Amino acid sequence: MNTSWLAQPCAALDESSRAAALARQGQLTKPPGALGKLEDLAIRLAAMQGREKPQLERVFIGVFAGDHGVAQEGVSAFPQAVTAEMVKNFARGGAAICVLAKQLDATLEVVNLGTAFDTGELPNVRQYALGKGTANFAQEPAMTEDQLAAALQAGYDSAARAQLAGAQIYIGGEMGIANTTAAAALACALLKLEPQQLAGPGTGLDTAGVQHKAQVIALALGLHAAHLDEPREVLRHLGGFEIAALTGAFIGSAQRGIPVLVDGYIASAAALLAIRINPGVAGWLLFAHHSAEPGHTLLLQALHAEPLLNLGMRLGEGSGAAVAVPLIRLACALHNGMATFAEAGVSGKI
Repeated sequence: MNTSWLAQPCAALDESSRAAALARQGQLTKPPGALGKLEDLAIRLAAMQGREKPQLERVFIGVFAGDHGVAQEGVSAFPQAVTAEMVKNFARGGAAICVLAKQLDATLEVVNLGTAFDTGELPNVRQYALGKGTANFAQEPAMTEDQLAAALQAGYDSAARAQLAGAQIYIGGEMGIANTTAAAALACALLKLEPQQLAGPGTGLDTAGVQHKAQVIALALGLHAAHLDEPREVLRHLGGFEIAALTGAFIGSAQRGIPVLVDGYIASAAALLAIRINPGVAGWLLFAHHSAEPGHTLLLQALHAEPLLNLGMRLGEGSGAAVAVPLIRLACALHNGMATFAEAGVSGKI
């Protein structure tokens, strides 16, 4: 499968719109900088959307599901069957992201890339046949080259559907038992850090469980050491179907000029991969929240990211990003709707 699209340049940010938005912020009836990060947010969105007054009415959420062979190593507090069960829950509208998408009037699509347990055909779920989850990366590469290419393409195609829907922002979510183990392994390989720094409780491991998780990651890093110098190979050896799809979705969105609102730990690992594969992606990423998963702090530092929220969330699914959408909408409303000093007849700064 052709993956040459990964290297295609990302869309250019509109610097004239950024300058116009910055100038507008300086004319609004408030002291300069009084709205803090909300001002910066509106200005960044203006550059991304190519308009002085950005909008955030049409939100597109893509949730990718896939199982992980490394779950066989006992690295999750929940059984692997949960991934398929949650895909069914997504289809019924019972998951957190379904509730949030409805509240936001957002478009939600669910993409099942391969679960260990068969879900059958489900309404509102796109089914891919990449395998019954990835291979156990503690013993062999997580994916074949064809599986990696197909998973990346699935994300790219989701970004294409977001563009067709007129999306003004893209949120990528995920579901996959043991995917915090994969994310931690990927982060270790990309950042050259030790597993003890990035392995966390995930779905609820105790201290001994986290230590075991770190040991499994250390074993995998040693096994694949000769293949961890190139980001796509890092992803193929240590990643997951859904993490690869997120990576492809972030690259595809940036290439199409669609801003991306990055969720938590798993999505941030995918964001780092996307940037390592195509550096132009960086200008198109906004970061929603600081996950309670301990390793997220190090990932955010590596991404030079300042997340909008810190609510102790660690659910995944894109839920933290969805929760941040109303805040961004308010930033746009303030930027667009406030009067200037001239319009209000208010004296400006002396």
